[in-house]
Amino acid sequence: MADLSINLAGIKSPNPFWLASAPPANTGAQVMRAFDAGWGGAVWKTLGEPIVNVSSRFGGIDVGQQRLMGLNNIELITDRPLDVNLAEIKEVKQRYPNHAVVVSLMVETKAQWKEIIEKVEETGCDGLELNFGCPHGMCERGMGSAVGQEPEVLTEITKWAKEYAKTPVLVKLTPSITDILDTGLAGVKGGADGLSLINTIKSIMGVDLDKFVPYPYVDGKSTNGGYCGPAVKPIALQMVGALAREKAIGIPISGIGGISNWRDAAEFIALGATSVQVCTAVMHYGYRIVEDMIEGLNNYLDEKGMKSVNELRGKAVPNYVEWNELNMNYKVVAAIDSDKCISCQLCLVACYDGAHQCIHRTTDCFDGSHQNAERTNGSRVPFVDEYECIGCNLCALVCPVPGCITMKELDSGKPYQTWPEYQQEMAK
Repeated sequence: MADLSINLAGIKSPNPFWLASAPPANTGAQVMRAFDAGWGGAVWKTLGEPIVNVSSRFGGIDVGQQRLMGLNNIELITDRPLDVNLAEIKEVKQRYPNHAVVVSLMVETKAQWKEIIEKVEETGCDGLELNFGCPHGMCERGMGSAVGQEPEVLTEITKWAKEYAKTPVLVKLTPSITDILDTGLAGVKGGADGLSLINTIKSIMGVDLDKFVPYPYVDGKSTNGGYCGPAVKPIALQMVGALAREKAIGIPISGIGGISNWRDAAEFIALGATSVQVCTAVMHYGYRIVEDMIEGLNNYLDEKGMKSVNELRGKAVPNYVEWNELNMNYKVVAAIDSDKCISCQLCLVACYDGAHQCIHRTTDCFDGSHQNAERTNGSRVPFVDEYECIGCNLCALVCPVPGCITMKELDSGKPYQTWPEYQQEMAK
C-alpha cells in the first residue's frame, strides 16, 4: 500500500484527510471519534470572542435524488467557552500525538491575537489556521471575510500572528474575491506557512414563497450564509490550482470545498493540495466515510505505481493553463454507440436547441454528401455529422447511458498552435 502520510508546513499527519473547521470538529469527543475512524487531522471549530448563535442555522439544495448537493449555514464560530475548548484540545493532542490538531482562530485586535495564540499553543496543538473567510455574522464585526477581502489587512494580521506564533500558521482564504492570487500573495507577504481554501461562499439558498422569507427561517427573517458542499467543488479546484501554479506562492496548500470521496481528494491533490479538509460530507454521512476515502486513494496510487501520496501532488498543475495557451488545432467529435443507445433523443434536442445542430435523426433527409444519409432503416438512433460537429461535449454530458456517447480525436494534421500563434499566422 502507498504511504499516505503528509507534512504540511511542518504539520504531520498519517494521511491527508482532515476535518475542516466546522460543526464536525466542534468538541474533543467528536475529534477523537473522527481520529478513531481514520481521519488524519482536524482543524478545530474557530475560537474567538464569545458569541451567541441563532436557530435555525442550515439550508440545503437538492438536485434530483442527490440530497444536500449544496449546504448553506449561518452558524458563527464556536459558542462554547474558550477554557473548555482549550482543555479538550490539549486532551486530544495528548491522546493522539501522531494526528494533526490545527486550531482555527478569529479575533479582532493585535492584543487579542497575541493572547489567544499564546493560550492555544499551550495546548500542544500542531498549528493555527487564521479564519479570514467567514462570510456572515463575523464579517459584520470586522473579521472573517471582511479581512479576507482586503489584501493589505490580511497581510498585516498575518504578520501579527507570525510575530506571536511558535507553530505553523495557515491562512484560510475567502472565495468572495475577484482574484484569489491577490489574497494568496497577501498571505505569503505576511509570512504565512501555508494557505487553506476555500472558505464558504456568501449565498442565499432560496425563498419561502408562502412566508416570503429566505432560508433558513429565523422568526420571520433570514440572512445570507456560507455555501458549501459538492456544488462548490469546481470553484474550489480552480482557486487551489491557480495558487499552486503561481511560483510566487511557494507554500503548501490545504484544499477545501465539496470533497466527498477519494476521487475528489485525489483531484485536489493533483492540483497542488497537500492535505484536504472535509465538512459537508461528514455532516451528511458521518465520520466513517474516511474509510472508503483511505481505501480508494490507496488503491488509486497503487494502480498508478505511486509509492506515496506526495508523488500525486501537483501532477495536474502544469496542465492547468490559460485559455490562450490551448491548442487551436485539436479536434474531437462525438461518436454514438448504437448498441448502447436507448433512443431517448436527449442528445439530439440538446444539440439542436443548445449547441451546434450536428446531431440528426436517421430519418432526416440529406443530400448525398452526408455519409450517414443512407441510415433510414427505421432506427431511432441519432447520428453525428462529423463535419459540422465542433466537439463541445454537450451531447455526452446529457446522455443518460454511460459510455454511449464518447468524444473521439481526429488528426488535424496540423501542429500545436496557440491563440497568439494563430493571430500571428492570420496577420501574415
